[in-house]
Amino acid sequence: MSQSSETSGGSAFVQRFLNAVEWAGNKLPDPAFLFVWAMLLTMVSSLLLANVEFTDVDPRSGEPITVVNQFSGEQLTVFLTSMVETFTGFPPLGVVLVALLGVGVAEQTGYIQAMLRKMLKVTPVRFLTPMLIIVSIVSHAAGDTGYVLIIPLGAVMFQAAGRHPLLGICAAFAGVSGGFSANFLPSSLDPLLQGFTQQGANIVDPEITVNPLCNYYFMTASCLVITAVGWFLTDRILEPRLQKLAVDGDGSGDSTMGELSAAEATGLNIASATLVSLIVLLAWAAFPADSPLRGPAGQLTTRDAPLMHSIVPLIFLLFLIPGVVYGVFAGSVKSHRDVIGGMKKSMDTITYYLVMAFFAAQFTAIFSRSNIGVLIAVKGAGFLAAWNLPGQVTIFGIILLTCAVNLLVGSASAKWALLSPIFVPMLMALGLSPELTQAAYRIGDSSTNIVTPLMPYFPLVVAFSQKYVRSTGIGTMISLMLPYCIGFLFTWTVLLLIWWGLGLPLGLQAGYSYVAG
Repeated sequence: MSQSSETSGGSAFVQRFLNAVEWAGNKLPDPAFLFVWAMLLTMVSSLLLANVEFTDVDPRSGEPITVVNQFSGEQLTVFLTSMVETFTGFPPLGVVLVALLGVGVAEQTGYIQAMLRKMLKVTPVRFLTPMLIIVSIVSHAAGDTGYVLIIPLGAVMFQAAGRHPLLGICAAFAGVSGGFSANFLPSSLDPLLQGFTQQGANIVDPEITVNPLCNYYFMTASCLVITAVGWFLTDRILEPRLQKLAVDGDGSGDSTMGELSAAEATGLNIASATLVSLIVLLAWAAFPADSPLRGPAGQLTTRDAPLMHSIVPLIFLLFLIPGVVYGVFAGSVKSHRDVIGGMKKSMDTITYYLVMAFFAAQFTAIFSRSNIGVLIAVKGAGFLAAWNLPGQVTIFGIILLTCAVNLLVGSASAKWALLSPIFVPMLMALGLSPELTQAAYRIGDSSTNIVTPLMPYFPLVVAFSQKYVRSTGIGTMISLMLPYCIGFLFTWTVLLLIWWGLGLPLGLQAGYSYVAG
């Protein structure tokens, strides 16, 4: 792929578009500071709207909506006195911290990496593409492991199989980032997004509870669609294009993957057996009709079932225990200090998230107390109702709007923290459930990750590619990943509409409609 061909025709248009996006994105403040501006905008808006009489009815009280001035002495006092409690009580904060403590141990001891390496090593060449995509999707359970481990491994594996290494990078990137929300396993992303969805839903209905696995069934099925579409695009669309691209980088000699040592293999086998045993033990404990994990009515998936309130602690334990077992037998854990060190290192990786969560929590609290969220939701619902659009069209609009925002704000949690207080209550006023709105957001967010140059790991993927093809640039990667973006966005949206049309459950305790009261 020559420089002239890359910048001609359609590629030149893509390059100009990317330059414009990059320029606009660089003008934005840090995502954490976006919440400061959003908070100030909310406070100023509340000051201007506080004396306006609205005829719109607050669905929570049945009374006309009144905007509360956040610059009043009373509200400023509430803001100051509740600042610490607002932060520590921020719903996404605790669940993310607890989940990552367990995942961090499994990652730092090497259990997750060993499991992924084993899965990739035993794959037949003809099934290399789908297995790499599946492993990339599964890697989400370990946070950002896929970006730093699976993507470079994909290049090595494909080159060892006689295929272009950039093809392996593209397939892995598509699974890790394009299929970011899809997963066969629960991950820390589920409670993270659920926390913001819960906050948005509580603006309209303070009593509503959103399950952390409210999209689990749909996202599990999505893995199959993402894998199938990614397999077709990789082998039929990208591979013919890449055959003409010479491999001239320093990584051209890489041809083998590291084998698991005897200790690592033993640790992997025993740790995996431990994981299976824990799952069986959990199923055995939940099976009896009088199990304490069941709710008062004897069900496991109702809102009041202890099992549903234990999902995040279970994620913690199901990663922690096998991770420790692996470390003991593989030699990466020699004392309890190594386990604590793994937890500490996992916390080190989310220090920025803690900063962002502080400002997000303050913005969400002020936005909720001002009643502006309810006003926007009711006004927006009235506008959409006047158009009388089918719910499916509204959901499609949410997906497209998320795609547009994703070009400028790369962080999934930062985007949903900003959008959920608007999207969730607005669609609830139209009778659409918070769980459905979250599913639509996840589709739009994931599909466009791979063509968003402001996504934090995009430069890393370019660097991995330059190891094999020196001339690789942002435009090159965008042109390679654009087919995945379009393919994922189209088929994933269609899947949601079909899933909805068939009335299949999105996840645990999740429906498609919301009825007030």
